[in-house]
Amino acid sequence: MKNLNILLIEDDMIEVMKLNRAVSSLKLEHKIIEANNGEEALRILQNKKNLPDIILLDLNMPKINGIEFLNILKKDEVLRYIPTIVLTTSSNQKDLLECYEIGIAGYVLKPLRYEDYISKIEKLLAYWSINELKKI
Repeated sequence: MKNLNILLIEDDMIEVMKLNRAVSSLKLEHKIIEANNGEEALRILQNKKNLPDIILLDLNMPKINGIEFLNILKKDEVLRYIPTIVLTTSSNQKDLLECYEIGIAGYVLKPLRYEDYISKIEKLLAYWSINELKKI
């Protein structure tokens, strides 16, 4: 399995710490770049020479929410190919359908129990680290 460069777009610092802790406890060597909102993520993505392999995106954020961010991302000729996985607490069917219509690579609900969260993150990252990802 290869190590991934992951852009995590999440405004809740507890969720950021939880993902970092999960990756660490699983002894994975993935590099996590953090953005607190969609605007910050877009600034990070302006550097087209150092793009992430995947994006983990929360939907409920200030400034630019997840759906707005996805719409901007998918209009960019380079960024549209970065697999974007929604990592959210929203089980709203409308959000799910809208995200898939825009072109996400996956939609993962954050479970309440930490052990379940670890299991989902482990499977998600294992899947993407064996995938052949387009180098932009």
